[in-house]
Amino acid sequence: MTIALTPEQQQLAEAVAQFAQRHAPVDKTREAFDAVARGELPQWWDEFVVNGFHAVHLPDEVGGQGGTLLDCACVLEAAATAMLPGPLVSTVIAGALAQLADEPEAKSAVLTRLARGEPASVLLPDSRRVTARPAETGWMITGTATPAPGVCAADLLLVAAVGETATDTGDEILWFVVDPTGPGVRIDALESTDKTVDVGVVHFDGYVAEPDSLLAGIDAVRARCLAVALTACAAVGAIRWCVDAVTDHLRTREQFGKPIGTFQALQHQAAMLLVNCELATSAAWDAVRAAEEDRVQHEIAAAGAALMAVSPAPELVLDTLTMFGAIGFTWEHDLHLYWRKATSLAASIGPAGRHAHALGELSRTHDRDVSVKLGDQDSEFRSSVAAVLDEAATLRNDKPGRQGDYPNLATGPQRTLLAEAGLIAPHWPRPWGVNATPRQQLILDEEFAKRPDLVRPSLNIAEWILPSVISAAPEHLQQRFIPATQRGELGWCQLFSEPGAGSDLASLTTRATKVDGGWRINGHKIWTSSAHTADYGALLARTDPDAAKHRGLGYFIVDMRAEGIELQPIRQANGEAHFNEVFLDDVFVPDEMLLGGPTDGWGLAIATMAQERVAISGYVNADRAGILRRLANEGGPDQHRVLSALGEADAYANAIKVLAVREVIRLLDGQPAGPASSIAKVAMNVMLRRTFKATLELTAPAALTERAAADDSPSVVEPYFHLPAELIGGGTKEIQLNIIAQMILGLPRR
Repeated sequence: MTIALTPEQQQLAEAVAQFAQRHAPVDKTREAFDAVARGELPQWWDEFVVNGFHAVHLPDEVGGQGGTLLDCACVLEAAATAMLPGPLVSTVIAGALAQLADEPEAKSAVLTRLARGEPASVLLPDSRRVTARPAETGWMITGTATPAPGVCAADLLLVAAVGETATDTGDEILWFVVDPTGPGVRIDALESTDKTVDVGVVHFDGYVAEPDSLLAGIDAVRARCLAVALTACAAVGAIRWCVDAVTDHLRTREQFGKPIGTFQALQHQAAMLLVNCELATSAAWDAVRAAEEDRVQHEIAAAGAALMAVSPAPELVLDTLTMFGAIGFTWEHDLHLYWRKATSLAASIGPAGRHAHALGELSRTHDRDVSVKLGDQDSEFRSSVAAVLDEAATLRNDKPGRQGDYPNLATGPQRTLLAEAGLIAPHWPRPWGVNATPRQQLILDEEFAKRPDLVRPSLNIAEWILPSVISAAPEHLQQRFIPATQRGELGWCQLFSEPGAGSDLASLTTRATKVDGGWRINGHKIWTSSAHTADYGALLARTDPDAAKHRGLGYFIVDMRAEGIELQPIRQANGEAHFNEVFLDDVFVPDEMLLGGPTDGWGLAIATMAQERVAISGYVNADRAGILRRLANEGGPDQHRVLSALGEADAYANAIKVLAVREVIRLLDGQPAGPASSIAKVAMNVMLRRTFKATLELTAPAALTERAAADDSPSVVEPYFHLPAELIGGGTKEIQLNIIAQMILGLPRR
């Protein structure tokens, strides 16, 4: 998905793309490299201004389009994807920063100039390199700024200078609108890495800024966050071009007599590029929307965009180049232009380590609130939910869970009330749920969040299985299984994997033979979670050995106490036995326990696994960096490394959360579901590996002992040794990459 979520934003992005096709094809852009470096505006700039693309985010009253900053983000992404040259990013950033000012007349004056199409550049605060002191007629500015993009083309500069009143406790940052051609200003053009935008260094030698050029009220932290967020949108555009270009290349380029897109290594590399692109898009989108939130939330989101979109961009483009091979390294190929752009954008925001450290510092005490703010929408539904939850809060569960003594599995009056109200699986149809829309599901999330002492019940593995029971089982079986499971009185397991057919379900060999009144099942299942505590299992077996592999399967509900079922626990590396081998020897299953037809099992199994992937990817809401967070709060000699690791872990986790939020917003808008579940599953895998690796390194030698220390500090090894279950459950990373490559990117199968 692009940054654009709404149809209106998508149309805006498409309009920019079409403009670029007409006026700025890349071959013409190449011819203008020298002119761009000198600061000359593209020939089409005036027409671009007439269309209002540069001023989408500026108010109507100054001549802008009156849109949102998110609308403008869509423009920046589309422009970068099309490789539009010129100072668009710096001009847009200048307009966003100027709107932070609290002096109406001065702000209106600069915004009007920007809306008219005057290009601009921004010089952000930079460690006292540029200073301002009072003069007779205003302020005298002196110093040399660091190199910045767009300064050679700029008709106005928005300059941050350290005021003379700065003290040891902090700098007073003053913001000025500066005429780049005025006396006391000199701009030296430099050779820009990005050939589509100029770069220069600005020298101030006693430049006098008039009093009305001072823009009071601009928060320097907010300004930097906005600059990073909008830069991230351009970085996303470059990465997205790479996804499209390399996908097309892999489909059409042939070696050894077949498209190279059939090579699994390249499929996985392209799929990971898409995963990283989606995470970058989510982080950039979140940083832009956070401009309307409090400053801490804005800082967290902006740092996340720096770490997930801007800083990784050069490496992601380089990954693309390696998939193209030597052709991608030639001057004639457009790929190097995007490599240059990504490198330049990453350099413009400063070292990634600073953003990681800053985010780690914030994450010690603050979480990113990525929730969708619904206000008073659907107030009647909210009131009814609130009433049920308030009543549930007065009750208690009095029995442990059927499949584990965990609070979210416990049974008793509280859980029964929520089950009977349809709030355990609210999106299910009545009477099992309340047919909750995506918006109503968010409302329920909000209401549970308001009551942190009220533990939300879980259906555990049944969450993946019961949707198939609802869709394919007769009513009397639904009545038999669903209410009892929702009350926590029945436990379930999933009997899919086999020793010779783990993720390749189409190759399973467990046989179901038709007999009077039912089926006789013989076979061997493995890696079956919670089979030893399950009352029933969803089983996939081959009903027609002569049919195509995936067509001859049946989906059965099996009584786990039936004669002929033998369990053999599989002891894991951590010493526990959550998995089992299940041997089925002539197990009789009545006809009514076959869901759908004898060969409908494949479709039901795919639906079950889709539910499983969604559930597993949702686990990101649990704090996986808890030990790093504790270390960050304790201090110590490795504090800087800990904070950086915490920042990187939270940036990744937040991006996955935002990916899910964006999918919900699409659903709220009536759009079809996208590929978010498979992408989130892969991203979760990567995030868990990174986070646990950092935790082990930074807590050494704590992993010498398996149990927690006597001071009640959490065990490092215990959660680490549970990690494989999450990495493999719901399909390995490699299986998900196959799905992404072939079903989402459309790369050819072998």
